[in-house]
Amino acid sequence: MKTIGKIFHAALLGVIISCSFSHSKEYAIYKEPGDPKPSDLSEWRKVPGGINATVGSIDERYGKSAVPSINSNLKWEGVTWKGERINAQILLWSSEKLIKVSCEVSDLKDNKNNIIPAGNIKTFFLRYVMTDEFGTACKPRQAVDFDSSIVADVLDHVPCYDLEANSVRPVWVTIDVPENTVPANYSGSLTLKAERQKEVVFNIHLRVQNEILPKPSDWKFHLDLWQNPFAVARYNKAELWSQQHFDLLRPLMEMLANAGQKCITASIIDRPWGGQTYDPYQSMIKWFKSRNGEWSYDYSVFDKWVRFAMDCGINRQINCYTMIPWGNRFTYFDELTNKDSIVTASPGEKQYESLWIPFLIKFLEHLKENGWRDITTIAIDERKMEDMQNLITLIKLNAPGLKISYAGGFHNEINDDLFDLSVASRYFLSRETLGKRSERGFHTTFYICCVEEYPNNFTFSPPAESAFLGWYASANGYDGLLRWAYNSWVRDPLTDSRFRAFPAGDTYIVYPGGRSSVRFERLREGIQDFEKIRILHSRFKDSNSEEAGIKLRRMEAALAKIKMENLKGTPAKDLLNEGKDIINNLSEN
Repeated sequence: MKTIGKIFHAALLGVIISCSFSHSKEYAIYKEPGDPKPSDLSEWRKVPGGINATVGSIDERYGKSAVPSINSNLKWEGVTWKGERINAQILLWSSEKLIKVSCEVSDLKDNKNNIIPAGNIKTFFLRYVMTDEFGTACKPRQAVDFDSSIVADVLDHVPCYDLEANSVRPVWVTIDVPENTVPANYSGSLTLKAERQKEVVFNIHLRVQNEILPKPSDWKFHLDLWQNPFAVARYNKAELWSQQHFDLLRPLMEMLANAGQKCITASIIDRPWGGQTYDPYQSMIKWFKSRNGEWSYDYSVFDKWVRFAMDCGINRQINCYTMIPWGNRFTYFDELTNKDSIVTASPGEKQYESLWIPFLIKFLEHLKENGWRDITTIAIDERKMEDMQNLITLIKLNAPGLKISYAGGFHNEINDDLFDLSVASRYFLSRETLGKRSERGFHTTFYICCVEEYPNNFTFSPPAESAFLGWYASANGYDGLLRWAYNSWVRDPLTDSRFRAFPAGDTYIVYPGGRSSVRFERLREGIQDFEKIRILHSRFKDSNSEEAGIKLRRMEAALAKIKMENLKGTPAKDLLNEGKDIINNLSEN
């Protein structure tokens, strides 16, 4: 049944909680949206009071108002490499209100008293956010026209939580295994507590294999999630580029770096994508045209942003958007008229050249002065072939050596000129094409957006689809993934992920306050798997042993099943878990 009317959106509350019995730090909390599909109270009357809990699946999204139809299980088992993060999910529910529910974890120990410290195990109460459905994909939409529901996606930082009566609360668990961990079988516990309630103890068993995953900064996966610093300023009512603004950005940027992000998203003109996002991108470079027609540029914000991002750990590539914006509109300050002026010009036109040639010459000089020339690209998104060819010619003549990034379709005519190419997932690039690009040191990735119903990371997408993306890159020879929106938040992203133009969650994958999501953690998981596959594949391929050959064939057979078309009849979780079992088996020494 379609949801009628506007679903209640709860604003952030200035409420502070402190779990004094086990925690001293205070945390801000906020209200979730109401559930448009309320509880069946007759079912909840059958549920015993107190804490009901079980191990859940990271592949499932559990509803808030329905009594879970899942057998009780208090034992969790996992297999991991050293240096890897592994995810788990537990589920609690009650027919009565529970006060100050919290999680307490122990060290994990092997039989020789080697440990994985409890500090490496994090627990997060999952919070519910409003979502919708795929529907009309990229077309404008009204919430009233789509089936709306709430889904558990936000990894909240609060150390304790009051559970409403007749409701469910998932808890997300991450275990970061230190690189120096001794390979062994480790055991420990996770205890659920609440005031005046009997504790529930989960047994944790983790098999650490004798393999090491590199640090995220050394991952080969080319991750390019576009950052939107303007959304952070607006949402938090912070002055743009103030110290407060950068302080708010830091946890988001460091979280992204810790997922292996390679690219800094920099806007060199106003509104490169028009008004596509709730918070339009502003230019990080100020353009000035003097009374005598001379051009000058203020790079101060651009420089602050780039240096800040690098300080957060994102330092491989600076993607500058863009020389071909939506509508080909460019804004600058005209000192003759003493106001902003807008010019419309397309690549190949004289007016376009008079605008961009001075910029390219001075911008290249500025990049050289800062040591950024070799890692900077002019980035273009889904533009016409003719415009791309004219742009490439202009850059070659006036800024030779300046690299170009392009996201869109594959065009052999310009392939050799694109240092960083990301093709829409519907395109297929041959191994020969990918190999030649790799030999030249070029990056080749794929991207998804509002067009693809699956695999995707909308807030309503099955969680395994986010991890599937890393496997798809590996199986098809891509270097990584581009996704257009890391944090282009909607009006109230913590409570309602729906947007005026795209399926819910398309515009962001993390939340305010440095909060991660189920989608982001599963995406990171898929990137880790990409790295594990890369390491094992290289080892087996370089070995001349018969055993290595058998292992290589097993791995390639598993990867051969990772195809978009296979998702039509098989859930991503089934393809993924079969592949993970094989990788775990091949990793045993």
